[in-house]
Amino acid sequence: MAGSASWAQEVDSSVPQQSSVSTDDATMEDGEDWIPSISLDSRFGYNRIVPGQTGGFGGDGLYLNIDGKISKNFSYSLCQKFFSAPGEDDSVFDNTDWLTLSYNIGNFTFTAGKDVLMLGSYEYDAYDIDSYFDMNSMFYNSFNSYQWGVKAMWTNESETTSFAFQVTTSPFSEAPREDNIYSYNLGWYGSWDCYESSWTANFMEYAPGEFVKVLAVGNMFYMGNLSLGVDCILRGTELKSVGKDITINFMPSYDFDGKVRLFGKLGWERNRKVWGEGLSADEIMEANAESYYTLPEYLVADKDYWFYGAGVEYYPIESVRLHAAWASNNYTSRHTIDIGLTWKFDVVKAFRRIGGCR
Repeated sequence: MAGSASWAQEVDSSVPQQSSVSTDDATMEDGEDWIPSISLDSRFGYNRIVPGQTGGFGGDGLYLNIDGKISKNFSYSLCQKFFSAPGEDDSVFDNTDWLTLSYNIGNFTFTAGKDVLMLGSYEYDAYDIDSYFDMNSMFYNSFNSYQWGVKAMWTNESETTSFAFQVTTSPFSEAPREDNIYSYNLGWYGSWDCYESSWTANFMEYAPGEFVKVLAVGNMFYMGNLSLGVDCILRGTELKSVGKDITINFMPSYDFDGKVRLFGKLGWERNRKVWGEGLSADEIMEANAESYYTLPEYLVADKDYWFYGAGVEYYPIESVRLHAAWASNNYTSRHTIDIGLTWKFDVVKAFRRIGGCR
């Protein structure tokens, strides 16, 4: 799924890797650590939907994450999901969230491979394993965020501001290597003590020369241990119609010294599609020509979508997280309870301990 988002920007292939004990270690060269960071991450939980009798235990996926460097300037990043085996017409890369190679020189970073399509939203930036399905917007749950492409990024000396330009396969492509349609994404990312920004302008082709225009403005405010994310995503196939489809999120959270986090979400989504009895499929398609590609069809014109929820996360140790979350919305009027745990198994640290190293 989407979201997307995402962790690939936080777990970028250029992040510092786990250091060895000594600079005399054979794994070190010119101050660089060549041992990659490798982890296996998974989430397990109990889901219950009320009213009704729907509920049960289940897993939310198994993920292999590898980040490392192959020289002072080249770094790589991989996130591979382990789900069902690919079918006859599927590719092994269908379960690859990202697989990137980055080259860093001075203030510039150039990245190629499968990556997260840049889109300015802190909800979107939350990785699948760190989000809760019924608390998400329909945009997050339906958008195809992982795409092949290239990206160039410039960061200032103080590392407070970055500008990036990315070209990827369009998320609306049904045959990525044949359709010849692309997404062009321009982003600004800022980071200061009390505020972070994630703003993008996106032009996504749904046919050659025909674009969905997206303006996404993600903001994160910090006040001590309290943070507040405020997202606004505007979509439209014509510039004049941008804003007819919209997603807005308010995401407060409070962190108790890294051990406990309380969080909540209130979101609103609108997609002005035309429906009506007696209309043929072609008439509905024609009436919705401007918004057909922007949100799922089940967001209908006569009812805006409100979604909301709250939860708590507890870290007994750094690599284990317990969670309990509640979510609901005005479409289904159902309440979803999610209780479970997430763990991240550090493969490198485990082998070092087996080998007697610290």
